[in-house]
Amino acid sequence: MKKNVLFVFGTRPEAIKLAPLILLGKKTGKFNVFTCSTGQHKEMLKQVLDFFSIRTDYDLDVMKPNQSLSYLTGEIAKQIETVISGKKFDMIVVQGDTTTAFVGALIAYYHKIPVAHIEAGLRTNDKFSPFPEEANRGMISRLSDLNFAPTVNSKENLLKESVSPKSIFVTGNTVIDALQEGRKIIRKNVWQRRLKISLSGIPNKGKIVLVTGHRRESFGKPFENICRAIKRIAKEIDQTHIVYPVHLNPNVRRPVKKILGDIDNISLIEPVSYPEMIYLMERSYIILTDSGGIQEEAPTFGKPVFVMRNVTERPEGIDSGVAKLVGSNSNKIFKEVKKSFESLKYYKSFKTNSNPYGDGKSSMRIIRTLMDFLNA
Repeated sequence: MKKNVLFVFGTRPEAIKLAPLILLGKKTGKFNVFTCSTGQHKEMLKQVLDFFSIRTDYDLDVMKPNQSLSYLTGEIAKQIETVISGKKFDMIVVQGDTTTAFVGALIAYYHKIPVAHIEAGLRTNDKFSPFPEEANRGMISRLSDLNFAPTVNSKENLLKESVSPKSIFVTGNTVIDALQEGRKIIRKNVWQRRLKISLSGIPNKGKIVLVTGHRRESFGKPFENICRAIKRIAKEIDQTHIVYPVHLNPNVRRPVKKILGDIDNISLIEPVSYPEMIYLMERSYIILTDSGGIQEEAPTFGKPVFVMRNVTERPEGIDSGVAKLVGSNSNKIFKEVKKSFESLKYYKSFKTNSNPYGDGKSSMRIIRTLMDFLNA
């Protein structure tokens, strides 16, 4: 008899990392796969689901303008309660560290439904950085029956917190599975044509510096410092063209438009789709980011990654030399980028033959463990 498995997600990164699992879960024939979206990143989320041809069974649409985390938590709880109460599920699967993931695990626990946590064990050990994700991760681990740690380091973090060793499985990160599948899709001629049209406003001249920045803990002065560093890169380093897909949050858009607007070699564009981001990463020379997912994806492309955060819960990239932590210090960001342009040896030192976050087989490891756990 097939087992009913519900995948709960709300943001684009969650959908990306769950997509290969959802697709593989359906292929096995062992599960009735259901998907529940809270819609935390509604438009960006739809792009990913359409790209991977995934249909949403439950669309909760919880987002309201200027809502607090408390309000969001309550709304997600009420609506997931309705979904879970309406059907017997054998397993709830959540990914990462969002409010959706935490509340999905919590409501499953209240109903005594087993929880599987994808990408478990990432830690900075600073509960306010990233906020509120660091605390969410710890709480999800306590509620989960299966903790799928992407790396050995993540497993060790869980063991230090006395999480049961029997619940922990080192699998690699499914983001690499998704990336490999995504690259196959966009290499098709129809996608090449679409992407060239959708990104036709980005010049072919100069070396592209791809920037993404949206972390809540950087809002205010730190984010303004990041913008000043980007401005200095554009003004003082020859042959650069900065491409910055600007997050919709007004705390991001205001300083970005104020400090970086009207500079010839900076393209401030609207948020891009997942295939467009893959395309931009392949075209870029270096990447400046505070995104966790991009920290994991960029080593596959062999591009230097400068992480604009003071701490990261993904130290493997730093430890293996494919990424460098630069925080929000304007001078440090500028000096590192300048060095990567002036020294080919330094630039090449970021390249790697393997991605420290995964080998593209994580989803299969996870699905096999789910089948064993559920006797499917």
